[in-house]
Amino acid sequence: MSKADFYTYQAQTSTHPLGLEVSHAKGSYIFDRDGKAHLDFVAGVSACGLGHCHPRVVNAIKSQVDRYMHVMVYGEYVQQPAVEFAKLLASQLPENLETTYLVNSGTEAMEGALKLARRHTGRSQIIAANKAYHGNTMGSLSLMGFEERKSAFRPLIPDVHFIRFNEEEDLAKITNKTAAVVLETIQGGAGFILPKEGYLEKVRKRCTEVGAMLILDEIQPGFGRTGKLFAFEHFNCPPDILVIGKGMASGLPVGAFVASKEIMAELQDNPKLGHITTFGGNPVIAAASLATLQELLETSLIPDTLEKEKLFRSHLTHPLISEIRGKGLMLALLLKNKEIADFLILEAAKKGLILFWLLFEPRAARISPPLTISMKEIKEGCDQIITILNSYRPSTVN
Repeated sequence: MSKADFYTYQAQTSTHPLGLEVSHAKGSYIFDRDGKAHLDFVAGVSACGLGHCHPRVVNAIKSQVDRYMHVMVYGEYVQQPAVEFAKLLASQLPENLETTYLVNSGTEAMEGALKLARRHTGRSQIIAANKAYHGNTMGSLSLMGFEERKSAFRPLIPDVHFIRFNEEEDLAKITNKTAAVVLETIQGGAGFILPKEGYLEKVRKRCTEVGAMLILDEIQPGFGRTGKLFAFEHFNCPPDILVIGKGMASGLPVGAFVASKEIMAELQDNPKLGHITTFGGNPVIAAASLATLQELLETSLIPDTLEKEKLFRSHLTHPLISEIRGKGLMLALLLKNKEIADFLILEAAKKGLILFWLLFEPRAARISPPLTISMKEIKEGCDQIITILNSYRPSTVN
């Protein structure tokens, strides 16, 4: 294999991919083909919450592969890993979130949630937030409040309207015509923006008043990244449908949407097979999801994220840093301008520290490391960031 083969035979998502040639990964590090260790402050864009190749997850995968892999399309056969995961998950959620539909990715989970909301309410209108990101399939893309990234793919699904995140006056747009309001509990692509105090509670109240469903997208902040199993626990705002993915299976492709048993049952009939998937609930991925959830619940990793956040904030002070947004280990380093952000991310890549961009905030550098990252590794990475920023000169960037 050569890097040229990568560019020739594998579809690219940008004109300038980073092109790191991966040999193996372990814990907080990714190793290239020359054996160089790269400290991972991104964790596969928040997907590898337990780091790379966590022994408990690897053992669960190997054990399941020895038993069986794919045996039947979703929802027909009783497969122990999926059932155990769904049951354990339900034990950690509000009573109205008891039934889980397992799919293959966060964006597919969002598609299922949209269908369920329209099916349950009999309404068509969906309300999303400006600069929202919920995935890239057509339904999820329709919810993206950023025209530059979706205009090339129109027409999208109809009757989608937008409000401004954290602007209470826009809640009047939620009416008895609204099937669902879809929000990220913490806006990701927009810059890791937290909801203002009381905002989500007011959205919840408005949805209840008009009979609209509240869908919360926890694909990125979920599974311990913010110091709670799910970020909505910080804000006293239980959704009607919870959408999850990313860190759920420690790096394997997965997603799910969760609702009450009564509401979820509406996908079974009228029409029958209201939502179907071949590989959703795959036993190997469900085994990884179960092992991941067990590890999060049986250790101090989740509360430890808040202590690690403090360490990041105390070590990342520099005149070129405007602020640090986010919560737990879902942090966005806001630089003074885009040029500095680009310089930091690209220089860090050369020096063996993995940072990354955010979709809609060009001044930001993502910091979303594995929850398993050590205090020592945090300090080492922060020291590198400060050293790089100290070396910045406007003339060094073309």
